Amino acid sequence: MATSDIRLRMWQYRELVINLTIIELKNRYQNTALGFFWSILGPFLLATVLYFVFSNIFPQEENFAANVLVGIMAWRFFAAGTMSSLYSIVGKPSLVTKVYIPRKILTLSTALSVLISSTLEFIILLPIIFVLTGGIPVTILLFPLVSLLYFWLVYGVSLFLSSLFVYFRDLNQIWDVVIFSGFFLSPIVYPLSRIPDSYMTYYLLNPITRLIIMYRDVMVAGNLPSIGSLIVVISFCVIVFFAGSFVFNKLQRRFAEAV
Repeated sequence: MATSDIRLRMWQYRELVINLTIIELKNRYQNTALGFFWSILGPFLLATVLYFVFSNIFPQEENFAANVLVGIMAWRFFAAGTMSSLYSIVGKPSLVTKVYIPRKILTLSTALSVLISSTLEFIILLPIIFVLTGGIPVTILLFPLVSLLYFWLVYGVSLFLSSLFVYFRDLNQIWDVVIFSGFFLSPIVYPLSRIPDSYMTYYLLNPITRLIIMYRDVMVAGNLPSIGSLIVVISFCVIVFFAGSFVFNKLQRRFAEAV
C-alpha cells in the first residue's frame, strides 16, 4: 500500500486518535490522589536527591540544578513513551481482533498522550527554572521544535517495540534494563564536560544526548541548537521511524492471532 494511502487512512481516523489519546491520558493518572501532579512531583524529588548527591562532585557547574531537572524531564519523555508503547497493542485486544482500524493508531495515541503529558510537565517546570536561574531565555520559543523531533524519535521506537512485544513478551524486561542503563549513559546527572575527549565523538552519536543538550540550550542556557546536532537528530529520527514502520507493517499481519 502506498505511503500516501496510509497517511490518508490515518487522517480519516483522526477523531479516533484524539479519543484514544484522551483515554490514555485519563488512564495514566486515574486512582491516584494527586493525579497529574505526580508526574512533576516524582521527577522534582528525584532531582532534589540527585542534586545534593552530585552537586558536591560537580560544584563548579553553572545552573546545575536546573540542568538536572531538564535532563530528568527529557529522559522521562523517552522512557515513559517507549515503556507505555510496549502495551499499546497487547493492551487493547478488542480493538485488534474485533474491529478493523489501522493498528498504528493504537501506538500513535499512546505516544501522543506521553507528548501531551511531557509538554505539561515542562510548562510546570518553567517557573522552577525561572527561580533557579533568574530568567527564561527567548530561545524557549524553540521548545516545540525540539519536542516534535523528540516525539518523532519516540514514535519510531514505539512502533518497533509495540509490534515486537506482541510476539516476544520478555521484551519489557529487556527494555527496562535498557532504560535503566540509558539513564546513566546520557548526560542527565553529570555534565557533558566530564566525558573524555577520546569518547566524545561516540558519545554524541546517541540522539538522546543531543536532544537533552537541545532542551537545556533552549530552556536554560539561551543557546540555539547547533546545525550539526539538528542534522544528526533528524537523520536518526528518519532512520528509526522508517525502520520502526517497516517492522510494524511486517508483523501486524498476525497481531489478531498473537494477541
